[in-house]
Amino acid sequence: MKVVVTGAAGFIGSHLSEKLLAEGHEVLGIDAFVNYYPREIKERNLARALDHRAFRFLEGRLQEMNLAEGLEGASQVYHLAAQAGVRASWGRDFEIYTEHNVLGTQRLLEAAVAAGVPRLVYASSSSVYGDATELPLREDTPCRPVSPYGVTKLAAEHLVRIYGANHGLPAVSLRYFTVYGPRQRPDMAFHRFLTAALAGEPVRVFGDGRQTRDFTFVADIVAATRAAADTGRPGCVYNVGGGERISVNDVLQLVGEVTGRRLTILREDVQRGDMRDTLAELAAARRDLSFRSTVTLREGLAREWEWIRGAR
Repeated sequence: MKVVVTGAAGFIGSHLSEKLLAEGHEVLGIDAFVNYYPREIKERNLARALDHRAFRFLEGRLQEMNLAEGLEGASQVYHLAAQAGVRASWGRDFEIYTEHNVLGTQRLLEAAVAAGVPRLVYASSSSVYGDATELPLREDTPCRPVSPYGVTKLAAEHLVRIYGANHGLPAVSLRYFTVYGPRQRPDMAFHRFLTAALAGEPVRVFGDGRQTRDFTFVADIVAATRAAADTGRPGCVYNVGGGERISVNDVLQLVGEVTGRRLTILREDVQRGDMRDTLAELAAARRDLSFRSTVTLREGLAREWEWIRGAR
C-alpha cells in the first residue's frame, strides 16, 4: 500500500514509519520540524526511514501545504503531527497549538475527503480527559481537559468525528496514554530522569510524586496504531495504554534500579495542566484491535536507558 504518516520525524511517527516500511509499504512522511525541541533530534529519528528506497519525505506545515498530490492513491493516512507539550500550551503560545493541532487537522481532513482516502487514524491523547473522578478512564468518560493542549487535541477529535459523519471519511481516533521508549522527546519525564541519572545530576520532579500514570511503551503504541487502520471501527475512539497505574515515586525507584545510579530528587511545584492520575480502560482496544500491552515498565525503561546511553 501507499500510506501517509504526518509527524513522521517525531518520536512515535518515526517508529511507525519504520514499521510500515518493514511491512513492505510505500510511505510518504510529512513533518514541519516545529521548533518545540531541536531539529537535529528529529533528523536523527528520521535517518533510517530516509535510507529506505520506499520512503519519500515532504517538509511543511499541513495548514499551508497542497496535500492533494501527497494523498492521491493513499490507502491509509496516519495523522500524528501536532504541537506537543502540556505545560507550554498556555499564554500566547496557544496560537501555535491551535494552528498545528486544530487548523492543521482540519486541512488534512479536507484533503483526505477530496482524495477519497479509505482509512485515516488520528493520534489523540489521554490529556482530553482531564482530572476525572473515577478510574479507569473509559472512552465514554466525560472529557474535561485541564490544559490548552488537551483542549486542542479534543477539538481535533471532534473534527475527525464530524468529517466522518458528514463526509463519510472512515476515521478512527486513538487516545495515547503517556508514551515512552527510545526517541522519547527530551521534555518528557522518563527522558529527563534517565538523562539526569546518566549525567549524575539531580532529578527534577513536579509535585509530590504521588501522582500516577498509565505508561505505554512505543512499540505497543505502534502496534495499536497499525491495527486501528485495519480493524478499527470508523467513528470510534480507542484508549491505548499500558494497563497499569504507577506513581512517579515508584518510577523513580525503578529508574534507580535500572540504571544502577543513586538519584537525588529535587521537588518542584505542580505544573499547570498536569493531570493527577490516569489509567486506561482497554476493553474496546482489546476487542476491535486485538491490543495487548507486551512490554513491562521495567523492560521498557531498560530499553530507553540503553538508547540514551548510546545516543550520548
